[in-house]
Amino acid sequence: MSLLLINPQIDPEYQAKLCDKFSLALVNDVSGWHLAWHNNALVLRNSNLPKQGDILVDFDSGASSYRRQHGGGKNEAIAKACGLNKKRDLTILDATAGLGRDAFVLASLGAKVTLVERNPAVAALLYDGLRRAAAQPELQWVNERMNLLHSSGLQALQSYQSVDVVYLDPMFPPRDKSALVKKEMRAFHDVVGSDTDADALLAPALKLALKRVVVKRPGYADALAQQEPTMAVTGKNNRFDVYINAAI
Repeated sequence: MSLLLINPQIDPEYQAKLCDKFSLALVNDVSGWHLAWHNNALVLRNSNLPKQGDILVDFDSGASSYRRQHGGGKNEAIAKACGLNKKRDLTILDATAGLGRDAFVLASLGAKVTLVERNPAVAALLYDGLRRAAAQPELQWVNERMNLLHSSGLQALQSYQSVDVVYLDPMFPPRDKSALVKKEMRAFHDVVGSDTDADALLAPALKLALKRVVVKRPGYADALAQQEPTMAVTGKNNRFDVYINAAI
């Protein structure tokens, strides 16, 4: 069970709601990884690693905001892979949402995206990030285009209604453990771990997707489940393997 540090300055009903939705435990003291509050935002923090820094979902500033405004729009590799360069209002199931940055880009381009996240702490971060984003005048579309589902990816793929596109970005271990990995990624590997069951997601994804399945992979990684894609779109640091069921 994930831990949420009590903050008397935060609405107790909202804290209780987070605990109920994501099976969190409210505590007064904690050591190690836990959820806390900073500037009215829910953050993931490690009390034993002060240099780690807080991790949060922030769609209104930083990398997400810059990417939305200057990232290339429909010319981005992810947009081309998902077909948003051809059609705007696609429905997309992001079965491995993480911090939601790719989902946010897809939604900002007009898609309606369901974010699936199984880890309770990360799902809570997403929930709070969506709350704060929707309060911003320029991001009020978030409520209409982004929906959070706290579930395992496999369960969602087996029970969700059909969508145009299924998007998969499974956690992948770094190739070189001695290389400097971003602090955020180190934290994710500590808290979430690798998606060792990622290969099992491809088959149900192909059944669910009306148009295509898109899998984000490091450039050096093999195809998911060793199944070669219909095509691949290469980005700066990774590639997007595309499995086409029907034309968009």
